[in-house]
Amino acid sequence: MVSLSPMEKKFLEGLNQLLQAPKKIVVLPHRNPDGDALGSTLAWMHFLQAKGHQAVVISPNEYPSFLDWLPGQGQIIKFNQKTELALQHIEAADLIFTLDFNDLSRVEEMEAEVKAASAVKIMIDHHENPSDYATLMYSKPGMSSTCEMVYDLIAALDATAFNPEIANCLYTGIMTDTGSFRFPSTTSATHKAIAALIDAGAKGSDIHQQIYDTAHFSRIQLLGLTLSKIHKIEGTPVVYMYLTQEELNRFNYQKGDTEGFVNYGLNLEGIVFSAIMIENQREGKIKMSFRSQGAFSVNEFAKTYFSGGGHHNAAGGMSLTSMEDTIKRFEQAVLENKAKFE
Repeated sequence: MVSLSPMEKKFLEGLNQLLQAPKKIVVLPHRNPDGDALGSTLAWMHFLQAKGHQAVVISPNEYPSFLDWLPGQGQIIKFNQKTELALQHIEAADLIFTLDFNDLSRVEEMEAEVKAASAVKIMIDHHENPSDYATLMYSKPGMSSTCEMVYDLIAALDATAFNPEIANCLYTGIMTDTGSFRFPSTTSATHKAIAALIDAGAKGSDIHQQIYDTAHFSRIQLLGLTLSKIHKIEGTPVVYMYLTQEELNRFNYQKGDTEGFVNYGLNLEGIVFSAIMIENQREGKIKMSFRSQGAFSVNEFAKTYFSGGGHHNAAGGMSLTSMEDTIKRFEQAVLENKAKFE
C-alpha cells in the first residue's frame, strides 16, 4: 500500500491490535477454492505462523490437482474430510479470516459453524457487495485479486516478511485471477507487486507450467467437445457453451477440468460476453460462469437473472432447472439486454 485510504488505515490499525499477542487463527477460502483463494489463504497462513500465531487453513472441500503443489497445501484441513478436526479449530479460534469471498454462504456446509463461532471475524476480499458479518473488513472490488490485497497488507505490516513460500502463493493467485495479467483489473501496481514477488523468490515460469501445462488427455478432449458446441446468439456479441453431466462423466471429469473454458468465447472477434453452463447432478444445479469485455457488467447480469454475482467482467451464477430451460432463460436474458451491447 503506497498510499493508504482512510478505510485501509482503519483496517490496519484494528488488525495490528488483534495480532499483537499470539492467537489461534483459522483462515478460510470459499468452497471449490481457485488459485486466488488458495494462494491468498496459504500466503496469509505462512505470514501469521512466522509471526508466532497458531494459524491453519480450513477449506470447505477439495481443490483442483493443479494447485496441490502450493507451499503449505499439505497443512490444509478439508472440512468435508476431517469435519471434527475442523470444528475443533473453528470453536477454539480467537480470529477467523475469510479470504476471497464476502458472504458466509460461500463456505456452504461450514456456514452455521462459522457464524456461531465466538472468534472475531475479519474479511479480506475483492468482490462487490460485501455482507456485514465481519468485525474488520478490507473490501476493495477494484483490485485484481485477493492475493494482491494480501501482498499490500504484508508489505504494510512487515515488508521484510516476504519469502519464497509466500511469494509463490501470491504470484499464483494474481496470475490466475488476472488471466495471466491480461484482464482490465491488472494495473501498474499489480505488475510492481509481481516484480517484488519475483525478487522474493517466486518462480513465474514454473508456476505457469504447474497451473496451465499439466492437463490430462481427457481434459483436452473435454475442451474440444465444449468448443465444438459453442453457440452465438443471433444479433448479439454473445456466445455460450454447455456441458451435461453425461458428457463430464464420459471424459472422466476431475475438479478443475473446466477452469478457463469460458474465456475461449472471448477469443472470437466481436464477442464481448461469453458464458458456460455446466450440469452438476449431485448438487442438483447447473453452474454458470460469465466473462465479458468492456462496459457490459456480468456481475449485474448474474445478480439479476441467475442468483449470482462477482466482478464487472467476471461472475458466476446458477440454475436449478434443466439444461434446456436454463439455455432458454439465458438466451432470453441476453435478448432483454440487447440494447446494452449496441
